[in-house]
Amino acid sequence: MRFLVPVTIVLLICVNVAASDYVRPKPRKNLEFPWDRKPSSQPQQVHVSLAGDKHMRVTWVTSDKSSPSMVGYGTSAGRYDYMAQGDSTSYSYVLYKSGKIHHTVIGPLEPNTVYFYRCGGEGPEFQLKTPPAQFPITFAVAGDLGQTGWTKSTLDHIDKCKYEVNLLPGDLSYADYMQHKWDTFGELVQPLASARPWMVTQGNHEKESIPFLMDEFVSYNSRWKMPYEESGSSSNLYYSFEVAGVHVIMLGSYTDNDPGSDQYNWLKADLAKVDRERTPWLIVLFHVPWYNSNEAHQHEGDDMMASMEPLLYASGVDIVFTGHVHAYERTKRVNNGKSDPCGAVHITIGDGGNREGLARKYKDPQPEWSVFREASFGHGEFQIVNSSHSLWTWHRNDDDEPVRSDQVWITSLMSSGCRVEKRHDELRKRLMGP
Repeated sequence: MRFLVPVTIVLLICVNVAASDYVRPKPRKNLEFPWDRKPSSQPQQVHVSLAGDKHMRVTWVTSDKSSPSMVGYGTSAGRYDYMAQGDSTSYSYVLYKSGKIHHTVIGPLEPNTVYFYRCGGEGPEFQLKTPPAQFPITFAVAGDLGQTGWTKSTLDHIDKCKYEVNLLPGDLSYADYMQHKWDTFGELVQPLASARPWMVTQGNHEKESIPFLMDEFVSYNSRWKMPYEESGSSSNLYYSFEVAGVHVIMLGSYTDNDPGSDQYNWLKADLAKVDRERTPWLIVLFHVPWYNSNEAHQHEGDDMMASMEPLLYASGVDIVFTGHVHAYERTKRVNNGKSDPCGAVHITIGDGGNREGLARKYKDPQPEWSVFREASFGHGEFQIVNSSHSLWTWHRNDDDEPVRSDQVWITSLMSSGCRVEKRHDELRKRLMGP
């Protein structure tokens, strides 16, 4: 369903169902998804991601080391008018040896178009749809997914959403050193992730480091390659991309972010290059929330907030999505620890369905900047209608169907009285120099 909103009218519609008014159903049994390695060249764990202007990256795994990193694709079923050659990698983790992980970039692709593709010259045919070139566009958003019955419920609900891009602010598989769980996660999300681009950033469960033996993020970086090189980043842990009038920045909560760090310097440069005429919406994702009234994970993001929030504020960031806290919370526009009409809306959505359960305890009284909070599994839909208006909806999964539990129209800072263009021009001059 699409929403048409007159630009001259500012709408603010909130549907707030207080947690105290909601009777949560009995917990469902968590399910496990067993993995059985299939020794063949058949593509497994297929997912796609955006890879620069008009391009997408297709990633899949084969157990046959001789399988080619080749993708045939076209706009008609069974007919592959174009071929792309990519590369591959693999990794060892203690006694585990991964399959051959293929990464192949296809394109240029037409916007808002269905493409049929086949990986490695054999196996089933998949299809994907490219995002539109302009508004409207819808993002699905869910963090801290894992592999439980609640995860399956979240994925089923997202599958019913008419979205173009999925955003995941960290904690994907919850493999936690058991590497075969990366494989089961890849199989679990393949039906959705092979059809729409999944754009992810890392969480604490992706670290998987073993002192003196295994570096951090080896599994994550090998399997979920994002367009960091295309965005001028030196690390797969932070990057940016643009789609349909939106500039999206994915930051790393678990890599250096203090002033002078590579990530900090990259963020300054990336923000300075943003053209708010071309991309009037500016969105940021990372794992650890800065504004959190849940008792879980208090103050873990304080250092990152101290160093980076001034940059985001000066650039007029509209929305910040985070995970980590296994619950849902939405704030007013905030900055420097208090409400600010020119700050960003912060949304914690670490409620995808992980095995650790929900973070049920909130601080009392509720901070003045916190609008809505509830400890339930769910997902969000961010529908950007035009350059000035968007509709955010959060659906809880506790019900048999995805109920709209929190909904609000959000007006972009570009169309407000915050003079984002002037602030951003000043930032650009300060960051880039004469």
